[in-house]
Amino acid sequence: MKPQRSRSRNNKNRNRGGGNQGGNVVNRVFDSSGPEGKVRGTPSQVIEKYNQLARDAQLSNDRVAMENFQQHAEHYLRLLAVAQKEADAKREEQEEANRKRQAERDEQERLNRERQAERDRERHERQEREAAEQPAAEPEQKADAPEEGSNLVETPESKPKTRRAPRRKPKPKPEGDAPKADGGDQPEAAE
Repeated sequence: MKPQRSRSRNNKNRNRGGGNQGGNVVNRVFDSSGPEGKVRGTPSQVIEKYNQLARDAQLSNDRVAMENFQQHAEHYLRLLAVAQKEADAKREEQEEANRKRQAERDEQERLNRERQAERDRERHERQEREAAEQPAAEPEQKADAPEEGSNLVETPESKPKTRRAPRRKPKPKPEGDAPKADGGDQPEAAE
């Protein structure tokens, strides 16, 4: 017969992390069982509470209790220091990865610029070769003029437009100087 395995459908019950099961130690809430009962809070709150209890024990001249509270505070200080080192190492690792990615991007950009410069240089050389290969003595034909053996008909659109000089208004002639066409120096009769 097959052994029964219990399966949890709740993902929270699965152990995925390995070492640090508490997540972020800096913000994690601890229940500390000290000599005076439970102390609850984040590591910095627990440290502050144990330091306060150690000061109270010192004021009451209880050196054993003072040392005990200081040892509990030191434990949480060490937890905090380890968490801080891990956070610093992780941040440094991420920064290093970012620097590597940026260096790769910079290198790729440099390669792209070099490739583009090479393509531009090749295109320029090809244009120079093509220009040198064309016979230089051959006169260029006008693009607008039809070829002599062509069956194309010239249309007004294909002819080059010439500009005419602007029209000028005739100057009025002075009345006394100009002779009249009807033959005489006689004034006109009023009607």
